[in-house]
Amino acid sequence: MIAARSKPVFVITFAAAYAILYVVSVQYNLALFTYHAATEEFHFLVQPASDGPAMYWYGWLATSALGASAIAALTSWLPSASTKRLWSGLAWSTPLVVMIVFVYILRRYFMQ
Repeated sequence: MIAARSKPVFVITFAAAYAILYVVSVQYNLALFTYHAATEEFHFLVQPASDGPAMYWYGWLATSALGASAIAALTSWLPSASTKRLWSGLAWSTPLVVMIVFVYILRRYFMQ
């Protein structure tokens, strides 16, 4: 593995994988941890709301970051012949598509 070649592959793959994993984490509530703001407590994995609303957003970010890091690390170890055709536009086009997917997921909030 050559460091100069693997860095762009890691960055492009991380950006695309993070956006996709974030949608999956939100849709299926795969939070790595839950924060309860009223009691100022963190809990591992998804916990139901207790005294106040539970905040899953931090957990979704952590889940997406860990998953995208693992996918990007594995991709950067692939031989250069298999990553040669990796399009750099995936770093911006995938998050753009994910934004459109979120508009579709949250469409009932826009229609009220």
